[in-house]
Amino acid sequence: MSITPLMPVYPRCGVRPVAGDHCHLIDEDGTRYLDFAAGIAVNLLGHSHQGLIGAIQQQAATLMHVSNLYGSPQGEALAQRLVDKTFADTVFFTNSGAEAVECAIKTARAYHQHAGNDEKYELITFKNAFHGRTMATISASNQEKMHKGFLPLLAGFKYVDFDDLEGVKAAMGPHTAGFLVEPVQGEGGIRVASEAFIKGLRALADEHDLMLVFDEVQTGVARTGTLYAYEQLGVTPDIMATAKGLGGGFPMGACLATEKAARGMVVGTHGSTYGGNPLAMAASMAVLDAVANDDFLAEVRAKGERLRARLEQFIGNYPELFNSVRGLGLMLGVKMKVEPRGFMVHLRDNHQLLTVAAGDQTLRILPPLVIGDAEIDEFFEKLSAGAASYAPDAA
Repeated sequence: MSITPLMPVYPRCGVRPVAGDHCHLIDEDGTRYLDFAAGIAVNLLGHSHQGLIGAIQQQAATLMHVSNLYGSPQGEALAQRLVDKTFADTVFFTNSGAEAVECAIKTARAYHQHAGNDEKYELITFKNAFHGRTMATISASNQEKMHKGFLPLLAGFKYVDFDDLEGVKAAMGPHTAGFLVEPVQGEGGIRVASEAFIKGLRALADEHDLMLVFDEVQTGVARTGTLYAYEQLGVTPDIMATAKGLGGGFPMGACLATEKAARGMVVGTHGSTYGGNPLAMAASMAVLDAVANDDFLAEVRAKGERLRARLEQFIGNYPELFNSVRGLGLMLGVKMKVEPRGFMVHLRDNHQLLTVAAGDQTLRILPPLVIGDAEIDEFFEKLSAGAASYAPDAA
């Protein structure tokens, strides 16, 4: 048998973590890595947060799973908390970001079709977006590398250049149901939508009775310095997908919606075996206990500003490698003049610094939100050593 026991869909590297300590991962051979990838924006409280660990342990000893056929005191409490903290009136819990986006797509279509407008099924999405790996979410992206081997795609999506409001207007038609957009494209290269673009989408949605759907799977849960990024853009969506940091490392997501937007999501239209299980609810409650307050969010913004300022100063020392810095809060990207993947590997393998490559020649910097000055100093020590020793032609 030549195939590996783990289906070989990931190009797994040689780092093999078996433990975590605050903002570090520890390999099975004892090597310590500074983790400025955070499970791709998931481990926002690091790897040994006692509040999160304690909440999971306590709930696991009490009740882990029951069917959604029964009442859910835990789910009701977390849903109410999210409603109180956001634009939303109602919440559906999922197990992942892709499932949360799936629910958001269904909610947007159901809004129209519940009212008899069956021709309204098309979402306008944006080039270089990433919404997940299910059939609907890969169909919502224009990235051919995700389409290969899985054709035909699901119908009902049109692709427009990111931040191009005139392109959106040109793409609208009788089948348009709404817009699906990341306020900051993560996989696409930490590209921040302009306020004019987002406000333009909101105005078009209002004018034509369409759904504005935000994918905040990566941007959400304090990552950008507010609980959700939409708070910094001067608009509210009708529907929003969230996940990643919402469980702090425990797999979960959610689809949030206004009462109006959710009018088609009635009994029998959607479901999940594991979504909203008590264990996930406890993990998310602990996360929100830690991050959903003004002091913590202010600290994220301040740390993001310090990290960004030092990055902008640092990249001037290596003009042959780096172009610019972009992002919000602690969701930062360094646009490079060389392919970022080789540099990411160099930092990982030679300097024990974990980062994430992204599109548009961008290196993502996504540390746990609990980093302090010591971790920032360590990051720059490793980054500086990595930049000084990097030979792109040899990568």
